[in-house]
Amino acid sequence: MNPLLFRIPPLPHYIASGRNHCQPGYQHRSRQQIKVFDLLIVQQGCLYIGEEEQRFTVKAGDALILRPDCHHFGTEGCKEETAYHWLHFQTFHDLPSLSVAGSAFGNPNETTGELPASLFDISSFNLVLSQFVSLLLPDRAYEVLEQLTQLQATAHLEAVRFRQQLLFQDLLQQLAASVNPEHRSSQTTLCAEQAASYLRSHYREEITTAMLGDSLNFHPVYIARCMNKVYGCSPMEYLLRYRIGQSKLLLMQTSFPIARIAEEVGFNQSSYFSSTFMKLEGLSPREYRQRFS
Repeated sequence: MNPLLFRIPPLPHYIASGRNHCQPGYQHRSRQQIKVFDLLIVQQGCLYIGEEEQRFTVKAGDALILRPDCHHFGTEGCKEETAYHWLHFQTFHDLPSLSVAGSAFGNPNETTGELPASLFDISSFNLVLSQFVSLLLPDRAYEVLEQLTQLQATAHLEAVRFRQQLLFQDLLQQLAASVNPEHRSSQTTLCAEQAASYLRSHYREEITTAMLGDSLNFHPVYIARCMNKVYGCSPMEYLLRYRIGQSKLLLMQTSFPIARIAEEVGFNQSSYFSSTFMKLEGLSPREYRQRFS
């Protein structure tokens, strides 16, 4: 199977996404020349899909990218209840790379100390994705996809569309990281993913590092080391960021008072929620709602 090679810039861009829940017997419909890439990520059950002469069995935790210029179709019906996310994206992959003739170095501007923009060489690079891959961190991918789907209702807002593109770039990074199979069996990664999954499932509750350690049967220090390596933050930092992420969705999609939103996402005090929100987002919850709703 040939890898999918995307030349950057420009970046692949998000178009739309959603989630389908299928009963046994469902068969993916036949389509061809749809003009966009179709990313499918199965969360439960299994899809059976063909593209031209290739056949794929896409199980829970697997991702498949269907090409925009090929014929794809269901090869057989689902044997069990199946849930999967779909996402359409595209890239202007036929555009030439941008480059400026001459050296990439020059004399800095005497006033600002910066190099003249005309002397930079804007070269392209390749993003390599596997057309079919088992995700390294499937729960993290599901989280991003759920956020994208929830934002779909307010996608007419410029700020929301920008947020969707950022989430899509996060998903692309996850797909690229999953290409290397030697990382998938890492005990560090498995521990970090289990911890993150627990935190996302219980974010409305009061959680301590000791409780997290007891639930996973790992020492809290080891869990923190694993999460720092995989996610770049401690378990409690991850929990705070996730709570704030959920609060942003409530701010945009409901008219709940700030105090109720704080309670909904696991904060005991609305003042602590507001100060944490300000620290992470650079504006208050009320300002965020006014700007993006």
